[in-house]
Amino acid sequence: MAQVLEFKLPDLGEGLTEAEIVRWLVEVGDVVAIDQPVVEVETAKAMVEVPCPYGGVVTARFGEEGTELPVGSPLLTVAVGAPASDAGADAETETEGSGNVLVGYGTGAPPARRRRVRRLAADVVTSVADAPAPAPAPAPGTAETGGRGDGPVPVISPLVRRLARENGLELRELTGSGRDGLILRADVEQALRATATQEATAQEATLLPPTTLPSTTLPPATLPTPATMTSPTTDGVTRTPLRGIRGAVADKLSRSRREIPDATCWVDADATELMRARAAMNAAGGPKISVLALLARICTAALTRFPELNSSVDMEAREIVRFDRVHLGFAAQTERGLVVPVVRDAHVRNTEALSAEFARLTESARTGSLTPGDLTGGTFTLNNYGVFGVDGSTPIINHPEAAMLGVGRIVPKPWVHEGELAVRQVVQLSLTFDHRVCDGGTAGGFLRYVADCVEQPAVLLRTL
Repeated sequence: MAQVLEFKLPDLGEGLTEAEIVRWLVEVGDVVAIDQPVVEVETAKAMVEVPCPYGGVVTARFGEEGTELPVGSPLLTVAVGAPASDAGADAETETEGSGNVLVGYGTGAPPARRRRVRRLAADVVTSVADAPAPAPAPAPGTAETGGRGDGPVPVISPLVRRLARENGLELRELTGSGRDGLILRADVEQALRATATQEATAQEATLLPPTTLPSTTLPPATLPTPATMTSPTTDGVTRTPLRGIRGAVADKLSRSRREIPDATCWVDADATELMRARAAMNAAGGPKISVLALLARICTAALTRFPELNSSVDMEAREIVRFDRVHLGFAAQTERGLVVPVVRDAHVRNTEALSAEFARLTESARTGSLTPGDLTGGTFTLNNYGVFGVDGSTPIINHPEAAMLGVGRIVPKPWVHEGELAVRQVVQLSLTFDHRVCDGGTAGGFLRYVADCVEQPAVLLRTL
């Protein structure tokens, strides 16, 4: 007799209480293997493919695409086990789950061997006799293994796959521009633009009226879903639910303003020498060094000198919790909204390693493939709002951290240099800090050290 097991929506990250079903990866009646992804969900932090810890036949699914489910609610049921008459080497069935904890990254490595589901009891599932278990679908963070002729289709992001699927584009026909041929969203958009151009040319040649061409402005994931679309009213007012990432950001910012007595100090700095140092480093060959990586390196050095700012406040215990490792978050604006990816152990990375990690996380943020682990655990945030063309800001601290360094645009401005007026590359730096963890003297000392390193990069070398 087959046994029907219920798989519930697991905890997908720190503090997450619900997730929205974006796409089902299996149908009722499908045979699934242990740890095979069965549904793609979007949380307030990331897009995640959720693997099922059981192997067997899907007997029911709970929730339509676009539905938001709370953590712990049923996702699907799986029939496992086989009748005694089918026992034997050829009739082995997966009867146990992987037993691993599901927290955003899946249930762990697949089992050493896959077994076949011969036949389940007629009162549970019909027409599934001798159905072989399919190959496991790609786990989050790995490339899709569907065939491209005689090779795999190297694509990680579910958003990229969906963009191609909903525009009728065959990924096997694309050559990826990413590392090791990885297919990026830009590759899909370029192919769609090429298709649109070809269709437009064909229409002009045949003097036919234009048809609707594939849209490449936004990926499908940014289009409204049934759970998030706005609702216009008769009085001209439009209401948009605060759900998903937008709702999470709203809750976090509100909590920060409510709980943290923040203060901000700022200073202008001459970044001319820093920009010259970067140009010299990049001219020497090797991987390119970003401005953000240089600022991050300065930040970690400053936090070594002023560790009070690498902390948080535990009001229940009435304690300041200071961290000896710097997990540096950086604000990134994406089409899904504001996210803060985290560079782990930034204090032990050099500028080259920081540049590489910033590039990796930024690309993952752009394609929507950041994991919950990429977005949690930060101890200090670097906010480069200069990319928006502005000089200054008083940002809201990323709760529960204690401080955030803001960087404006670097632009030519009149500046007194060596006693004479000159045109120099000037940047405004600001530090917003939790006044409970330190006083203005500590905050001012931190910001002054950062400014000194920006103006004279040799200061950083002397203090390492």
